[in-house]
Amino acid sequence: MKKSKSFFGEIKENFPSGLVVFLVALPLCLGIALASGAPPLSGIISGIVGGLVIGAISNSNISVSGPAAGLTAIVLTAITDLGAFELFLCAGIIAGLIQLVLGFIRAGSISNYFPNNVIEGMLAGIGIIIILKQIPHALGFDKDYEGHESIFDKGLNFGYFTELLGAIQPGALIITLVSIGILLAWDHIPFLKRMKMLPGALVAVVAGILMNEAFKLSGSSLAIGSEHLVPLPVPKTLEDFKNLITMPDFNGFTNYKVWLAGATIAVVASVETLLCIEASDRLDVQRRTTDTNLELKAQGIGNLVSSLIGGLPMTSVVVRSSANANAGATSKASAMIHGFLLLVCVLTIPFLLNLIPLATLAAVLLLVGYKLAKPATFKHFWDLGKFQFIPFVATVVAIVATDLLKGVGIGLAISVFYILQGNMKRAYYLSREKLNDADGITIKLAEEVSFLNKAAIKKTLKNIKPNSTIIIDATTTSYIATDVLEMIQDFANIRAKEEDINVELMGFKTSYRDYETDEDSHIVITHKRAM
Repeated sequence: MKKSKSFFGEIKENFPSGLVVFLVALPLCLGIALASGAPPLSGIISGIVGGLVIGAISNSNISVSGPAAGLTAIVLTAITDLGAFELFLCAGIIAGLIQLVLGFIRAGSISNYFPNNVIEGMLAGIGIIIILKQIPHALGFDKDYEGHESIFDKGLNFGYFTELLGAIQPGALIITLVSIGILLAWDHIPFLKRMKMLPGALVAVVAGILMNEAFKLSGSSLAIGSEHLVPLPVPKTLEDFKNLITMPDFNGFTNYKVWLAGATIAVVASVETLLCIEASDRLDVQRRTTDTNLELKAQGIGNLVSSLIGGLPMTSVVVRSSANANAGATSKASAMIHGFLLLVCVLTIPFLLNLIPLATLAAVLLLVGYKLAKPATFKHFWDLGKFQFIPFVATVVAIVATDLLKGVGIGLAISVFYILQGNMKRAYYLSREKLNDADGITIKLAEEVSFLNKAAIKKTLKNIKPNSTIIIDATTTSYIATDVLEMIQDFANIRAKEEDINVELMGFKTSYRDYETDEDSHIVITHKRAM
């Protein structure tokens, strides 16, 4: 039996990955708060709670929770509609309570119905979005804030790309290239890979800071301005800290709009969390399974705590979870370390964090995005055939063009279409021409015959000519829908007699109940015309 690691052993093993996630999460927390129209520190509070509270309760070993890009539009609309962030915090509390209820009624089981090709498509789509959203930061063009899930929010703007190419900041580009070089070296050079306590992301961040400071000291035009650095609020007094934290206005509970916003957040956040948990479990090299009902409870408690102390609502987030898995996380200790580092650094060294170039963090995320959307994944699904590839690539395209939930919905719809199409093809169908040429007709039914097969079977039976001989074989069939069974009975007992059709029914059970239906009536099919 494998010996479990001690608490301190878990901390030591997962500190490097926790540090990487902290570096990735810091600008995202701030950017999502900005995108949501909320106070800057609300995103950091959400990240801290996601790491420490949800990380402690959840049994997911890879997933990392925090403020989610998928909720920005909902949060922004709700804050604008309610007119005050303090009122909106009540909606976050309501969302947390609803998620707790969903966890207790075991609603997490819905995650079992997400097909693998859609989950993999979601990961690849998010990988492409990460790459597209980080390219501007990598080039020193930070006009766009973090938080958007799609590059087509206001339509595809080719002028934006022209502006991007004309606004490349050479210093940022150099730092990006050096950072990518460091990260690749840490991934591929065995000696460096073994240095677990010195992760490549930290080395890249330190190198980025030192390079930019050197540019500044030398008066070089390569120096990166503050607009291209991490923008963390720097409180100088205790009063400044108090002003950064917003408490909920509990009068919001009397406003029906607050309840509506809370219910909307609960549903969207729960679905996004379940999707991300499925994805995170697939990223886990040990293939451990997360208790999704416990996860909903953890998210509910997390959103309650976050909203009570002025934080944004949160979900399990694929970007942070992917960075966590790629950095070698082995347990949920990594997520907790990231939350702890957010707390300590925000309280003690925000001025130092504000020296980090966004170009360095973009380099980290560019490699994360590539690993999620690498060409080998597309080739894998191509090799599996169109029934796997088309839903996969449709999910990818839809997520990039719209957002996560819409993209997954489109992918699921296409997957269901192919499932239904495949199910209908399993029904036995013969054209009139083939039936006319046949001496004897055998219809061998599939293992499961549902109402979806009714039309094809009905068309085949309709094409049976008078004075024919037909065998309907159900020897390997375990389930037949009652309406299909009735249709076969009507054909055998009525039309076959009228048109002198010789019918032999093989393997049919004696009742609907034998075919696992809930019907009370027992219809026995016994007709066989004498030769």
